[in-house]
Amino acid sequence: MTAPLRLAFMGTPDFAVPSLAALIAAGHEIAAVYCQPPRPTGRGHQVKPSPVQDFAAARGIVVRHPTGLRDPTIQHEFAALALDAAVVAAYGLILPPPILAAPRLGCINIHASLLPRWRGAAPIQRAILAGDAESGVTIMQMAAGLDTGPMLLAGRVPLDADTTATTLHETLAELGARLVVEALAGLAAGQIAPQPQSEEGVTYAAKLTREEARLDWRQPAVALERAVRALNPWPGPWFEHGGERIKLLAAAELVAGAAAAAPGTVLDDGLAIACGDGALRPLALQRPGRAPAETGAFLRGFPIAAGTVLPCPATA
Repeated sequence: MTAPLRLAFMGTPDFAVPSLAALIAAGHEIAAVYCQPPRPTGRGHQVKPSPVQDFAAARGIVVRHPTGLRDPTIQHEFAALALDAAVVAAYGLILPPPILAAPRLGCINIHASLLPRWRGAAPIQRAILAGDAESGVTIMQMAAGLDTGPMLLAGRVPLDADTTATTLHETLAELGARLVVEALAGLAAGQIAPQPQSEEGVTYAAKLTREEARLDWRQPAVALERAVRALNPWPGPWFEHGGERIKLLAAAELVAGAAAAAPGTVLDDGLAIACGDGALRPLALQRPGRAPAETGAFLRGFPIAAGTVLPCPATA
């Protein structure tokens, strides 16, 4: 069994919590947890700690949440922890060179993609949007570039027509937790050698924006179906009707029969919608200020008749 390591853990959202829990369960010493500062959230805009802060504080672990890591005082405090390694999982702040260089074994990142594919901020959603056949987690040593460091371990999971951002997020969070414990043990024992990433197949997972959440019926139905699965719960795909933004919550099934209809045309009483290629049938929707509803119940309270043409976004 590998001797316990002295670690810092750097993460913020719920994706990171299983990894912190796994490191504690493996017997490692968590000298400090770093996460982003508490921020206002929800309708009341109450300041709320992040999931990682809540988890760490409940276990008596020192929590630090600087707004940045470039201050020499913060860097000195980090170096003074005398760490074997720092484990990073969806932290949300850039680690400058003095932070990267401080731990004996470096800073180890849990990245939710099969690098070098989908470097960057939104690898889970981008993999679904692109129709990838698989995704996974890469454990890597961090370098100065954007997710460019050498790899220690990787694990793969298949993607299918039922995969959503939520289910993939949960699967990869648990996979990352298992892999990072294994990677640290192998690295500390000299049994895992970092491997450089391939220069081929590099793609970038750009940060999601609110603008791309509006459904454009001119796109193929297959692309819109992926968007429904990828963009829930945030930024939340939507379309406009009757002056309201209607959220499309559930994955939509592809249906036939739209060949002669203009994109956005409602084809039947079940809300099949013509797309640029094929058609889409929503399975669950939500009006502003209302509860989510399956399509049948939604239409009973807010009818959208066959023949209605739903607007597409304006083109630049």
